[in-house]
Amino acid sequence: MLNLNLKKAYDWPLRVQSRPFARYGSALHLALPEPLRAGERLALEVSYSTGDGPGVCWLTPEQTAGKQKPYMYTQGQAVLNRSFFPGFDTPAVKSTYSATIKVPEGFTAMMSATTWEKQEKDNTFIFKMSQPIPSYLIALVIGDIVSAEVGPRSHVWAEPCLIEAAKKEYDGVIEEFLVVGEKLFGPYVWGRYDILFMPPSFPFGGMENPCITFVTPCLLAGDRSLVDVIIHEISHSWFGNLVTNANWGEFWLNEGFTMYAQRRISTVVFGAAYTCLEATTGRALLRQHMDNTGEDHPLNKLRVKIEPGVDPDDTYNETPYEKGYCFVSYLAHLVGDQSKFDTFLQAYVNQFKFQSIMADDALNFFLEYFPDLKKKGVDSIPGFEFDRWLNTPGWPPYLPDLSPGDVLMKPAEDLAELWAASSLDMEAVKAVDISAWKTYQLVHFLDKVLQKSPLPDGNVDQLSEKYPKISQAQNAELRLRWCQIVLKNNHEAEYGKVKDFLHSQGKQKYTLPLYRSMWSGSESARVLATETFSATAPQLHVNVQNYVKKILGLEPAGS
Repeated sequence: MLNLNLKKAYDWPLRVQSRPFARYGSALHLALPEPLRAGERLALEVSYSTGDGPGVCWLTPEQTAGKQKPYMYTQGQAVLNRSFFPGFDTPAVKSTYSATIKVPEGFTAMMSATTWEKQEKDNTFIFKMSQPIPSYLIALVIGDIVSAEVGPRSHVWAEPCLIEAAKKEYDGVIEEFLVVGEKLFGPYVWGRYDILFMPPSFPFGGMENPCITFVTPCLLAGDRSLVDVIIHEISHSWFGNLVTNANWGEFWLNEGFTMYAQRRISTVVFGAAYTCLEATTGRALLRQHMDNTGEDHPLNKLRVKIEPGVDPDDTYNETPYEKGYCFVSYLAHLVGDQSKFDTFLQAYVNQFKFQSIMADDALNFFLEYFPDLKKKGVDSIPGFEFDRWLNTPGWPPYLPDLSPGDVLMKPAEDLAELWAASSLDMEAVKAVDISAWKTYQLVHFLDKVLQKSPLPDGNVDQLSEKYPKISQAQNAELRLRWCQIVLKNNHEAEYGKVKDFLHSQGKQKYTLPLYRSMWSGSESARVLATETFSATAPQLHVNVQNYVKKILGLEPAGS
């Protein structure tokens, strides 16, 4: 139901037309009897009801960590908030907003807003976002959630059963990343930076809603080994949230710049070797994606043409992230001086803050900022033309040098070779101390072991016994790979770890690969897949349920 009221000094008859737009929404067209004058204010009041739609997620108690109370949250990116509220659901339009949310007793509401207050008498929460943001960044969560302070401008939010773990994991961490980000890219303009740990059924890694990032509880590894993952979401505070792609066909402006910013912060905090190792993992994902689709696939361009009515989420892939990162790295390579390029990024953010822009805006500003490069015609160097970067599908014409990561990769690769040998040399294995290896070095080692699997008989047993840091890890990245190794080697003695991991979380990135591995494995692995899905389906997000059903050859719901 939709009611409209136009507030002006005098009454206007308002002609309203609803036109089909996409499978999850209609476009509302208003015909005004006379044109507005420049600077004239218009207030349009829309009375509406909503509740069902892809942008509004309702969770049963079984889908939460506490298993006691229901939970709801919204997910606006890319164009799903039109099922939450009527508005200009395009990243080209930015606005401030306010909201008044009344919730039942025992529940708390939180939004992506710069200020909020609670009226105790009727459990009403009042929110205000004072900075202009695109519609996809307006987010609401309602549940049994509490908070704990972890920094001078940061709190963690979670269900009560997770809050202590969240506080322990992130206490003092966020501020360090924010301070480095401010030194590199300019002031953090959003006031607070909070993190909300979502229920285990949350299918995504993170969503960079301003002031309060929504993240998977899989980041609670218990040993701070995944805290650096939050750097990506923090980097969106400048690239994506502050300077935004004007349409989803140029998503690389959000994600390519954010990947570059993430790795700049990581280099300052953790060093070049570790950052290059992480970037190598990203490059491998891009290679895998392009091998799967073919390099010439139209989605492997940075500038993608999205036809009207097509859901931008259907175009989602690694290209805007990793190929976009390579293009920004190429711009830094052209400058040839890291400090000068860092200064340019500050100027870029300052020039376009609170605006939505196109690639041409960003690249023209780059050339104007560096007139010597413009004079040299760097935008048209054969093979590296800016137009080719944007409009030609395929592998990046330029790859940044990741060789500083070799010092970490080589020991991991050599150790994997030892474990793959038909005659296991335990003396050589014992000579390699992995106690100081961080997540991405361990991930690189496990990826190489997985590539060489199945291992000779008995080696997986000894690998598990030798490295409890890996085989008994709570770190989700390590758990995923260990479970994949268990399945690839048909190591039934540790099938319980696969089952436990899938019971503990429902993140799409971890859940689907394991079901694919089980279903392509032995008969016992297929039985494990069927039994695990039967037990865990009610706690999974409906989209993830349907993806798993397709993997298992079952009819997806609603098909």
